[in-house]
Amino acid sequence: MLTAQTHELRNPDPDEALIRQTAVGLNYIDIQHRTGRYPLPSYPSPIGLEAAGVVEAVGTRVETVRRGDRVVYSAPPIGAYADWRLMPADRLVPLPPDISDETAAAVLTKGLTAHYLLFTTYPVRAGETILVHAAAGGVGQLLCQWAHHLGVRVIGTAGNDAKAEIARQHGCDATIVYTREDFAARVHVLTGGGGVPVVYDAVGRDTFEGSLNCLKPRGVLVSFGTPSGPIPPFDLFRLNTMGSLYVTSPAFVTHTQERSELLERSRALFDAIARGVLRVAISGRYPLADAARAHEDLQGRRTTGAQILVP
Repeated sequence: MLTAQTHELRNPDPDEALIRQTAVGLNYIDIQHRTGRYPLPSYPSPIGLEAAGVVEAVGTRVETVRRGDRVVYSAPPIGAYADWRLMPADRLVPLPPDISDETAAAVLTKGLTAHYLLFTTYPVRAGETILVHAAAGGVGQLLCQWAHHLGVRVIGTAGNDAKAEIARQHGCDATIVYTREDFAARVHVLTGGGGVPVVYDAVGRDTFEGSLNCLKPRGVLVSFGTPSGPIPPFDLFRLNTMGSLYVTSPAFVTHTQERSELLERSRALFDAIARGVLRVAISGRYPLADAARAHEDLQGRRTTGAQILVP
């Protein structure tokens, strides 16, 4: 249950910055924290990892940002669902003038995820065909657009015709409505029986088996979300008998822990937006006080693209 509370502000510690927040990002991990799928140290607890705003004060040792800077972050500690926020200054990313606060809060987590998935976890190559599950979702739209720009043929899955159309508008060359079609069988038709070298799977339990069956020999299943439930235990030797397959589960924090890497990926993301490679669709804006309703819509799969909370 999400309820609003009032707390007294304090001055920043030496390595902190005080931010007046203007937009808060909504991500599925927020639901997983709230429900205990990814347990927090204790409950009740604040929630949220992503927001944008303006720096209002800095601690005595802070050199990375200064008062008046527009910034965005996607990082612990938990507690982004707030009007004001104290954050470790080295987690803050300065915003270029052509990126709005709302766009930044909507896209940083999802965009950096798309970046490391496409450029680090499995570096895609022009001419390949890949499969992206939940292609109309927040990360899915960015993955499909970016991969398409890189010369990759993108097959995307979606839950209904409306979402399939959204996926096509955001870079998918072919779409599969998985609620009425065997997506693995369709992938093999679309690839002439060869399968794909990589599946980007943000669904989890419901798609895991089918995703394995979509892969060509030595293909990679990238599992980066489990809203349908955790992947059940399976015999690792099956990967051997199915063609020496690989399965990996990359974490956001591992790919943004070093400040230099965080800034490098952020620059690549903001540049892709500025050049029109990525279109950021903010499909929902909720008052911060309506965070519970936002969670219901996201958990009920009634959303597409990105949603934000407005303090």
